Amino acid sequence: MKNELFSIGPFTVYGYGLMIAIGIIAAYFVGEYRAKKYGLEEEHVFNYVIWCVVGGFTGSKLLYFLTNIKDVLANPDIFHHLKDGWVVYGGIIGGILSAMLYSKIKGLKFLAYFDMLIPSVALAQGFGRIGCFLAGCCFGRETDSPFGIVFHESSYAPNGVSLIPTQLISSGLDFLHFFVLIWYAKRKKADGQIGGLYLILYSIGRFVLEYYRGDLIRGNVGALSTSQFISIFTVVAGIVLFVVSGKKGGEGNPARIS
Repeated sequence: MKNELFSIGPFTVYGYGLMIAIGIIAAYFVGEYRAKKYGLEEEHVFNYVIWCVVGGFTGSKLLYFLTNIKDVLANPDIFHHLKDGWVVYGGIIGGILSAMLYSKIKGLKFLAYFDMLIPSVALAQGFGRIGCFLAGCCFGRETDSPFGIVFHESSYAPNGVSLIPTQLISSGLDFLHFFVLIWYAKRKKADGQIGGLYLILYSIGRFVLEYYRGDLIRGNVGALSTSQFISIFTVVAGIVLFVVSGKKGGEGNPARIS
């Protein structure tokens, strides 16, 4: 695990940033392919990706500030906090809100594009978590399991101890979500069900995986971590979206396959 992959003069390529970039590019090409395949306007895909990336990074950073408000207030140097820390749920919420706003401005059917693009989000997250693994952030608890991993040069994870590879587990789940969503897209009854299914799958996986995370500075709500607390609401939102959309589709509202 090495975050600084190589340098060209003064320019250093970091594993975390590289994986994020690969994830965004992969998300774009998969989204464009699916838009062409299912008759949606592919010229909007690039704009959706840009809006969602900007909204996602903004939401991720804002939620990080909120969950670490004591540290932020103790050290009000905003540039210090800008370079450290992101919260995935903030990115998901920010990205969805940005996509909704873009759809509203352009007069597009949000749920159709939501269903078309959300598998790309899961794909991008899979690559992003590999970046977490290279950097050593989002690390797991100490373990005696033979499947544990040991960091030696991480600025985030404790070095020299065996840890649960939560980053790789999360990455594997994200890639699995991608394939499940692609598979179910051909079987959905109405627009909105793929987005709902994503929220359900991600929320359940994240809730369980939080018990094995070792980075304890991410805030909590009672006995639950902040992400577990948010997961309760996102899984409910996903179930409602999936069921309500399915009922509308079953009542004769034709779905656009995405």
